[in-house]
Amino acid sequence: MAVRQSLVLVPGLLCTAALWAPQMAALADIADMTVPDHTRHDSMAAIAGSILEAAPERFALAGLSMGGYIAFEIVRRAPERVMRLALLDTGARPDTPERKELRLRRNELARREGAGAVQDELMPALIHKDRLADKALTGMIRQMAVDTGAEAMARQHAAIMGRPDNRPLLPRIECPTLVVVGREDALTPIELAQEMVAGIPGARLEIIPDCGHLSTLERPEAVNRVLRVWLTP
Repeated sequence: MAVRQSLVLVPGLLCTAALWAPQMAALADIADMTVPDHTRHDSMAAIAGSILEAAPERFALAGLSMGGYIAFEIVRRAPERVMRLALLDTGARPDTPERKELRLRRNELARREGAGAVQDELMPALIHKDRLADKALTGMIRQMAVDTGAEAMARQHAAIMGRPDNRPLLPRIECPTLVVVGREDALTPIELAQEMVAGIPGARLEIIPDCGHLSTLERPEAVNRVLRVWLTP
């Protein structure tokens, strides 16, 4: 009988545990999963520290988008505790000045109209264009932002803007690493995934067809398949 894994699943910006709901259902037979709260702190160091404090002594770690940035910080702080690493629809580079300016503008939008308005603006970049008419999917994505709220989003943005360049960390990652990206991901495109795979020794790349940035919700069956292989020793 296979040994059950402890798996920590870190959501992205303006995302809640609902981002990982399909994986928590599909992988429950092989993993004990937790989704930490990444809304209470405004730096990567503080977020990673709080997750490590609550996590099992050794665990598998998966992060999507902002969750990937947090995962890098966790690995930097406690590499001996991370048994496996999955980086989904994320990148190792820091924010550009243009991206920081955009985040600050969106903070103002959220203060005026709520975090749901920011998610509405982001939606065409978050999912494949063919899914924009899927009201169940877009409604769920918007609700995650509403549940997160404007104040928490501002803290998340501060942490994201202050994150380091993680490219120098890549060669030091020694655990089995999976990189997943939607083929049509507009926010963290395939080139960023390829850069991480090239930098992390032995990393494996999985490209999810007909999929944008939120791969866990857009193509859960495909993501579940690759995560199951990654989790199985």
